[in-house]
Amino acid sequence: MKKSIFSAFLLCALCACSSSDKAEDMTMPEISADGVDACPIDCQRFKRSSVIAFHYQFSDNVELGGYNIEVHNNFDHHTHSTSAAECEIETEKKPVNPWVFNSDFDIPEGLRTYTAVINIDIPADIDPGDYHFMVRLTDQAGWQQLKSMAIRIEE
Repeated sequence: MKKSIFSAFLLCALCACSSSDKAEDMTMPEISADGVDACPIDCQRFKRSSVIAFHYQFSDNVELGGYNIEVHNNFDHHTHSTSAAECEIETEKKPVNPWVFNSDFDIPEGLRTYTAVINIDIPADIDPGDYHFMVRLTDQAGWQQLKSMAIRIEE
């Protein structure tokens, strides 16, 4: 009886002391332009019916998870404060047919670095003007990094 109680206690102690990489990961992943021809960048302009050739480098200290790309209008001049760049902006306006893009992308399991390359078609019939292009990168532990760029869609 004493032997089984001791074994159970030892097993509980070992389980309590062991930890996974997820539990130890207290660092946010990184979105970087290092080593790549980054796109988009702040203040970049695109034409309707063209393509945004998204290209960024992602990294994490343990393991990457996935990422999300969102594009929405900035016709009211709101901010997400992830960039110090100040772009020339148009006057405020009400949206009629604004572009809204929101899509999740997987990163293969087990990677600490990943070069993301995605072509995003810009619709022909959207309102031209100021937009935010946002990237949310999440690691396997759930930490998230946000990068927001101000872009302009032109006729």
